[in-house]
Amino acid sequence: MLIPIIVLLAVFVLIAIRQVGSLRLQIWQVMLLGALAVLFSGQISVLNALKAINWDVILFLFGMFVIGQALEDSGYLAHISYNLFKKVNSANALILCLLFSAGLASAFLMNDTLAIIGTPVVLLLAKKHNFSPKVLLLALAFAVTIGSVMSPIGNPQNLLIAINAGIKNPFVTFFKSLFIPTLINLFAAFFLLKIFYKNHFMAGQLIHSQEPIRDHRLAFLSKISLLLIMVLVLVKIVFVSLDLKIDFRLTYIALISMLPIILFSPKRSIIIKRVDWHTLIFFAAMFVLMQSVWDTGFFQQIITSLSLNITSTPTILAVSIILSQLISNVPLVALYLPLAVHAGASTIEALALAVGSTIAGNLFILGAASNVIIVQNAEKKGGETLTFLEFAKIGVPLTIINSLVYWLFLAIA
Repeated sequence: MLIPIIVLLAVFVLIAIRQVGSLRLQIWQVMLLGALAVLFSGQISVLNALKAINWDVILFLFGMFVIGQALEDSGYLAHISYNLFKKVNSANALILCLLFSAGLASAFLMNDTLAIIGTPVVLLLAKKHNFSPKVLLLALAFAVTIGSVMSPIGNPQNLLIAINAGIKNPFVTFFKSLFIPTLINLFAAFFLLKIFYKNHFMAGQLIHSQEPIRDHRLAFLSKISLLLIMVLVLVKIVFVSLDLKIDFRLTYIALISMLPIILFSPKRSIIIKRVDWHTLIFFAAMFVLMQSVWDTGFFQQIITSLSLNITSTPTILAVSIILSQLISNVPLVALYLPLAVHAGASTIEALALAVGSTIAGNLFILGAASNVIIVQNAEKKGGETLTFLEFAKIGVPLTIINSLVYWLFLAIA
């Protein structure tokens, strides 16, 4: 029964050190090894492993990866980046602009989407302005996590809560309770980055130059895909706001939006080939390993033995932040939400679950899918990376601050 737990701990250790002798391991390789370990040891059957994979997530990411790759290959992403940051003239302003633009956008376009699109943007900014890629990658990771808290469609677990927790008018409810503390926490991320990387904020005036669009046809198709994302997200917002029982999944948004590129671009095969397949392998492997861990009942027994008040806001925050590191935030919410609703959880306590399971992404790299997407994309596209400790040294204090800020606002809501 403990084999999956041991494998999970080994995966955490290997992701932290990323090195075995002279062998340098990537995150997706470590997770794949973990999944194969539980498969070959008989801890999960092949059939159950296939069932454990959340194909909605895989297909959503695939669609967004296609769009992100097309945006990058065409040069249109660099064009958007120039227009967004061209008036930013200092390191302080650059980080603030990145934090708030990515944070606010993630509330509507979903954090994973911003992670996919944003990574090549920050790598370009770092290269053009001779700025530390690590600082910008950390800013992007924290921005999309914190920003997604305040919206019912900011991330998958929020949507799950908005639909199943009986929250009336979820967009108004989320923004009314979580908008201001989210802004405060974005500022907190800025100040922590400045404290830990103060030497990188001493850069002189930034000078911007516009990158040419390399493929106008692909740029046009990419622009249509972006517009489709925005329109379909608005449709999703209407469905959720009016409580219409229509199964319009985020996966459909991604797959419909990529169609202009897949159907009309002569470079479709090149784009598909350059999709970040390693990240897709990581998530498929993660679902398998986490299902095997969950099937042991190990963490369920711990929660039961502690006799916790599962509807207490501090308990919800603590449990969701910690367990999201071990079994991922969406499975955590899928398990915890029915228990909390059955125990009479209020709207505020449902929001606390959304908060805790989301800001868990700021604690460690594995706490959020968006973190993994950013790290994997940075390694693939720019040869840059964030280590477990580089992330955690800011992520741990930031998560504590985030928790306190949200707890205070939820307490007075």
